[in-house]
Amino acid sequence: MASSLLALLDDIATILDDVAVMSKVAAKKTAGVLGDDLALNAQQVSGVDPDRELPVVWAVAKGSFVNKAILVPAALAISAFAPWAVTPLLMIGGAFLCFEGAEKLAHKYLHKEEDAAHEQELAAALADESVDMVALEKDKIKGAIRTDFILSAEIIVISLGTVAAATFTERVMVLTTIALVMTVGVYGLVAGIVKLDDAGLYLSKLKNAAARRFGDFLLWMAPKLMKTLSVLGTAAMFMVGGSILMHGVHALAVMVESAALTAGTVPVLGGVLKAVTPTLIDAVAGLIAGGVVLLVVTVIQKMFKREKAVAH
Repeated sequence: MASSLLALLDDIATILDDVAVMSKVAAKKTAGVLGDDLALNAQQVSGVDPDRELPVVWAVAKGSFVNKAILVPAALAISAFAPWAVTPLLMIGGAFLCFEGAEKLAHKYLHKEEDAAHEQELAAALADESVDMVALEKDKIKGAIRTDFILSAEIIVISLGTVAAATFTERVMVLTTIALVMTVGVYGLVAGIVKLDDAGLYLSKLKNAAARRFGDFLLWMAPKLMKTLSVLGTAAMFMVGGSILMHGVHALAVMVESAALTAGTVPVLGGVLKAVTPTLIDAVAGLIAGGVVLLVVTVIQKMFKREKAVAH
């Protein structure tokens, strides 16, 4: 009996060790989505009354848990009953990541006037006492939860691709771990980010000179942190999405590996070039793929709009 119990404990320890390793790999691969998730959710809360920021973040976090409760069993069912679908889903997820990155770049540089108009509308709504702030807050929460569902689906699909060859028990544990850690981590950080300016404002009013300086630094840093997260999240989308697409096609994966080995032969800088070459190739591939998908989607949208206009 004792030996059986020890054997069981040893098996459990082995599984947990494997889960920890696979969860770490999955977390690295989903880092691109995580950065964008942070920036998007922090932006969704912007414009809310400061006293309502944390309740709004908590409401979105609860919605995120519900999203994961739907997505994780769905992903596990696919891996159990249709394992052949994991790679195509992973490729679709990678292409969607690239598309999102390309769409963000296009929107930033081609639709500046629309963004400015949206900010003015939001500012006017906040200043207008007749506007129902409760309804506005609920709309923001619903929008953030919808955004979270898409990003959560990407995280779960990427994680599933990482553990596709593992046992079903290990897949359950890894996906559950990733879902919980990502949700708690993202919304914990979002709560901290949205309250940075409040902390800075509080410290800047204290009598202590060092505290005031630190408060001023936080007030200066908060908006820059948001922009940095957004930029890093976009760049990571191309790198992660491109990596998924490149590794999903065996010939392309071999090409990347060959290019890295060739770069490693360069004198002095060989080690560095070997390490960064795959990332650079993945990023370029992601940018190209995102541009192609964006072009296709834009053409299809224009065709539908034209057909609707003709119908009316």
